[in-house]
Amino acid sequence: MDIDARIQALLHELKERYGAISWWEAPPEEVLIGAVLTQQTRWEQVERAIANLKEAGCCSVTGIVRAERETVETAVRPTGFYRVKTERLKALCRRVEGLGGIEALAAMPTARVREELLAVRGVGEETADSILCYAFGRPAFVIDAYTRRVCRCLGVTVSDPELRRIFERALPADGEAYARAHAWIVEYAKEFCRTENRCERCRIRNLSE
Repeated sequence: MDIDARIQALLHELKERYGAISWWEAPPEEVLIGAVLTQQTRWEQVERAIANLKEAGCCSVTGIVRAERETVETAVRPTGFYRVKTERLKALCRRVEGLGGIEALAAMPTARVREELLAVRGVGEETADSILCYAFGRPAFVIDAYTRRVCRCLGVTVSDPELRRIFERALPADGEAYARAHAWIVEYAKEFCRTENRCERCRIRNLSE
């Protein structure tokens, strides 16, 4: 079975298992902030940090820009690397504000939005694609640790750009389809690929045969 066929088989299996899943449904500004906070931490910690930012009244682009650095640092401390993340959040939000705000960014072509996001220090492809996919509903497939891990189980060990192209070929050019497929992968990895690996119960290892 070639790589494209394996990915198609994976998506079919995950669709059967998880169906019409909803994941990361939040306002665009909250998704943008969360995409930075989720770097190198668990989602539960991100939720705590976002709750802290809301309590501090600064869980928005303008709020992050205007807030004192110490206020943001205290709020995002649960996610680790809180000083670095505060700097990245402020830099990203300043850029978005300078471009006219989240609505102006949402009106730009996908390639332009990605370019603007990647121009911010500390915003890599995974973070940029998460924002594109979950904040703006664009067909940008997120290649992250979950995606790589699940694909390795299929014997798919290509580069990130090639893996992204494979998923793009496998999915309709629709932001909702991209978000749903990535959510399936995240849920599967959380269920079967944690530290205490459950490989003996894995449903996808045999799909490569």
